[in-house]
Parts: sequence; C-alpha cells; structure tokens
Amino acid sequence: MVLRTLLEIAAILLNLLWWLIIIQVILSWLIAFNVLNTSSQGVRRFLTGLDRLLEPLYRPFRKILPDFGGLDLSPVVVLLLIGILINPVISNALASLPQPGM
Repeated sequence: MVLRTLLEIAAILLNLLWWLIIIQVILSWLIAFNVLNTSSQGVRRFLTGLDRLLEPLYRPFRKILPDFGGLDLSPVVVLLLIGILINPVISNALASLPQPGM
C-alpha cells in the first residue's frame, strides 16, 4: 500500500515536472520571437524561478550533449527520460502491485 502511494506521488511529481519544462520551453520561444516582454518584473521573476528550478536537471546533459549553437536540446532529453520513467517504469510497477482492498 505504501509503495503504491509512493509510486503514484512520484508519477504526479514527474508529470508536474514535465509540464514545467514544457512551459519553460514555450516561454523561451515567446521571448525569442519578441512576443513576450521580459521588461515586466513579474515575467522576469517567473522565468528566473523556472530557470533556478530546472537548471540543475539540464546541467549534466548540457555537459554531455554537443554544442548546437543556439539550440539547447537538454530539455528534450529530460522530457524523454521523464517519459521513460512515467510510462514503462512507474506504470508497470503500479500494474504489478496488488490493487488496494484486495
């Protein structure tokens, strides 16, 4: 029962992390195409917070990946790893555990 709960919490946190990365990528595109104004203090704080939260995840992959100029593929690698953790690993582990109440 405890293991099931921990796996479900891990899946929820990984889904949240997935969406935070997607939001950061979309915001970076909006900034690159001058759709979003970074002179707004609220937008700047939100972007800084996302950067501080997600940079430790990207850093190891940025060291490994080759330089593609202005293209940063580390978010894509992290999203792939999250997808692998959520779908095959956590889903299969939850399916192999007995259902609660049985």
